[in-house]
Order: sequence, then C-alpha cells, then structure tokens
Amino acid sequence: MRIDILTLHPELMYGPLSHSILKRAQDKNLVHIHLHNIRDYTTDKNQTADDYCFGGGAGMVMKIEPIAACIRALQAERTYDEIIYLTPEGRTLNQQIANGLSLKENMMMIAGHYKGIDQRVRDLFVTLEISIGDYVLSGGELPAVVLTDTIARLVPGVLNDETSALTDSFQEDLLAPPVYTRPADFEGHIVPSVLLSGNFKEIDAWRDAQALEKTRTLRPDLYKKYMDTL
Repeated sequence: MRIDILTLHPELMYGPLSHSILKRAQDKNLVHIHLHNIRDYTTDKNQTADDYCFGGGAGMVMKIEPIAACIRALQAERTYDEIIYLTPEGRTLNQQIANGLSLKENMMMIAGHYKGIDQRVRDLFVTLEISIGDYVLSGGELPAVVLTDTIARLVPGVLNDETSALTDSFQEDLLAPPVYTRPADFEGHIVPSVLLSGNFKEIDAWRDAQALEKTRTLRPDLYKKYMDTL
C-alpha cells in the first residue's frame, strides 16, 4: 500500500509517522508513506500557497494551482484508488470505512489549512471526503495521521497478531470487552475467574456478553444498530 499526503506542514507529521505501528508497517515495506510539501509546487519565489477569499470574509484559502500541480505530478506516476480530502464536512470516519480503505493499493490525502482549499480542487480531483469528528482543528495534518494509522494497522502483516485488529472496538458495531493482564490479584481486585479457566469456549462467550453489555451501556446507538442486524 502507498499513501501520499499533501500538506503545507509536513513537519507536523514526521513524529507520529515514524514510531510504533506506522514505523513497523514501513520497515516491513507493507505501507509506504510519502509526504509532499505543497509549497514545492508553487511558481513564485515566495512559495505562496494561499490567497484571500473571493467575496470577502476572514481567513485565507489554499490556492488551486500548487495543489493541482502536485496531484498531477503524482498521477503521472501511478493510478490512485482514492484522493481523500480531510475536512469536517466529510463522512465521519468509522471502522467500516477504514476496513474498505485498507484494501486499496494507492491513496492520496490532502491536508487542508486556513479556511480550507479552493472548492475546485474538490470538484476536479477529490474522490472521498473524510472527517474524524464534529469539531475543527487548525489543519488536516493530524486527521491525515489518524486516518493513516487506522488504515495501516489493518494491512496484513503489520500487527504481530493478525487477529488483533479483528477484535478491536467497532469491527462488528460493538465495543471491545474488558481486558486484563498480570497480576491476577491487584490489592484485592481480582481478574474474572473465567479468564483464568483455560476454557476458551466459555472465555469467548464471556467476552461476547461483555462486549454486548458495554455497548448497550456506553453506546446505545451502536447497540441498536447491532441488534437490528440480527
């Protein structure tokens, strides 16, 4: 899988992309992540990438020319399955979207800034718009990292235990059950005995029941959605 991220501030992304699961994914050559500074595709000496908004109003807008030039340069090298714009106006990211994107081969992400990007970028190039929540950040860099992490960990071979991602919260519209590790007794707080029993059929049943109850209590919306599918 290859992910190209277009941004005005690649330095905001170096740290998160260079550690933990994302580092492992890249070290294994399972996911290739490339950052592209949009300013490198400007044509003036000041590397201007934004301008005033037509019609007035506060804030600056990212210009179409450098973004289009960057997109076209990348498209000349390969075909992209999706060109994604990170925006609060997009589809809210969920596990099902991540699952679908994890099957793609080449993706491009555009991290907006200021008041956003010129609408014509969205009209001409963008195939999917994604939001990570109903709130506004200073730019799309952090959402791009979130989306990249969500997708990359699903690529086969990235996680040491390939079944781990399948038991994450939201995979079946249910929250994950409680998890425990040693010691079995911490100041009188004892791990449920079923988890120590070695009876994996009973353990699976306990986890299913716990996931269902946890979802019913904390996320009744997901619980209803899950029950409606039964």
